[in-house]
Amino acid sequence: MKALILVGGFGTRLRPLTLSVPKPLVDFANKPMILHQIEALKAIGVTEVVLAINYQPEVMLNFLKDFEAKLGIKITCSQETEPLGTAGPLALARDKLADGSGEPFFVLNSDVISEYPLKEMIEFHKSHGGEASIVVTKVDEPSKYGVVVLEESTGQVERFVEKPKLFVGNKINAGIYLLNPSVLDRIELRPTSIEKEVFPKIAAEKMLYAMVLPGFWMDIGQPRDYITGLRLYLDSLRRKDASKLASGTHIVGNVLVHESAKIGEGCLIGPDVAIGPGCVVEAGVRLSRCTVMRGVRIKKHACISSSIIGWHSSVGEWARVENMTILGEDVHVCDEIYSNGGVVLPHKEIKSSILKSEIVM
Repeated sequence: MKALILVGGFGTRLRPLTLSVPKPLVDFANKPMILHQIEALKAIGVTEVVLAINYQPEVMLNFLKDFEAKLGIKITCSQETEPLGTAGPLALARDKLADGSGEPFFVLNSDVISEYPLKEMIEFHKSHGGEASIVVTKVDEPSKYGVVVLEESTGQVERFVEKPKLFVGNKINAGIYLLNPSVLDRIELRPTSIEKEVFPKIAAEKMLYAMVLPGFWMDIGQPRDYITGLRLYLDSLRRKDASKLASGTHIVGNVLVHESAKIGEGCLIGPDVAIGPGCVVEAGVRLSRCTVMRGVRIKKHACISSSIIGWHSSVGEWARVENMTILGEDVHVCDEIYSNGGVVLPHKEIKSSILKSEIVM
């Protein structure tokens, strides 16, 4: 089986992290976002993953070469010269996806984190005999999304309603699809949307089916959702493989700590924290709802909450970093500084407090 991951563009919503690496390589729960998906695909027998990409393909491929060997899966790029939306990339990668076997292929949106029910999807797809299967997830506020209206008993999709004003349902497209190769015949090589142009046509022919996603779902393409996604992911890890989570008197709730990280005396860490490889957390530090990426040093008695600390940064003694502060790569916050929602670009030293949300160039 094959799979296409829609990687797309610049990842502007996750800047300043995406100024250092393409968005799919930004760490989430101590490994690059895209690796969560590639590992899930590999686990159910996908042999080749195609990345649809229009930005820095060399960086992506060089990075993924290591994983190709480790995971034993073929990873190739299909490079767009202009942004092709969510359907155009399928037409561009047609030769890679349609190999004449007639086997369906997966399409995933690279920002989506979930329990990837890919095995169940294959069974669902075979059982209904339609042309395409999509995964839908229930949300509390459907008016922000495109809602999928379906026949509850069979999962047959009736129609799509974009950002509905009146309640028509609470199931939205979760960005995970399983498509027969015949779907490729419906897509022209031009910028085009699979959600707005391709799927409605398949639904009109009663050949589109939706499976409701078991477990959690999050689009982690922006900081607030990234932090929420980490909470849901760690929660799911607690249920599935709790041995991977840290434990001890200094840990509260779900915390992921890389084995090479060092944690000092008298810290209180958690809930919902990920600490990456090579990090040093000195004595008396308080961390909650945050991600601390590779090679970061948090100095004595610093306090960090609801924030993302980028690679090789440092936070000074008694500093307080909170409220969706995002530090890009190699940012150094001096001792006793306060950051309230500061967004700091890479390679900066912060010598004065940031009292309200602002971008520090």
